[in-house]
Amino acid sequence: MIDLQQVSKKYDGLNALSDITAKIADGEFLFLIGKSGAGKSTILKLIIKEEEPTAGKIFVDDLEISNLLPSQVPHLRRRIGTIFQDFKLLPQRTVFENVSFPLEIIGLPDDEIAKTTNEILSLVNLDRKSTHFPNQLSGGESQRTAIARAIVLRPEIILADEPTGNLDSGSAWEVMKILNKLKFLLFL
Repeated sequence: MIDLQQVSKKYDGLNALSDITAKIADGEFLFLIGKSGAGKSTILKLIIKEEEPTAGKIFVDDLEISNLLPSQVPHLRRRIGTIFQDFKLLPQRTVFENVSFPLEIIGLPDDEIAKTTNEILSLVNLDRKSTHFPNQLSGGESQRTAIARAIVLRPEIILADEPTGNLDSGSAWEVMKILNKLKFLLFL
């Protein structure tokens, strides 16, 4: 569960968020909608502790994340898969290498990395693109690669920042179908 309690965030004296209180239950599929600049991305950055709130408290399950030491932040982020609008793919790595990177960081054996990565690539329909580099992918393929990387550690929570914002309608629909499928697969 994610629990925001009277959360505010200011940037250079300007309110990005003001007194936000919300609870998101386990297994819930939630959309934040609003105009550009409404604070949607700020909320996501606060939850992954990329930003700190100006006021209020944020809990992920029973863990108050404002109390985390910098050394504890990577552990929090392993529990949260984040899908960015701009993909954040590593350009010098193939699709397979981009997706397997989090598994390498946690030190899994090569055979387990290969097995898990191939399963996830199959799930997002990219098994035939595993040797391609990001500059060889369409927007939809890039976003599916970003989704695969976000879920490869089987996170408890998936946050997506405008995952269809830069995609054509066909690619956007494909991404939404994958995210809906993940709702059922990752929260069992």
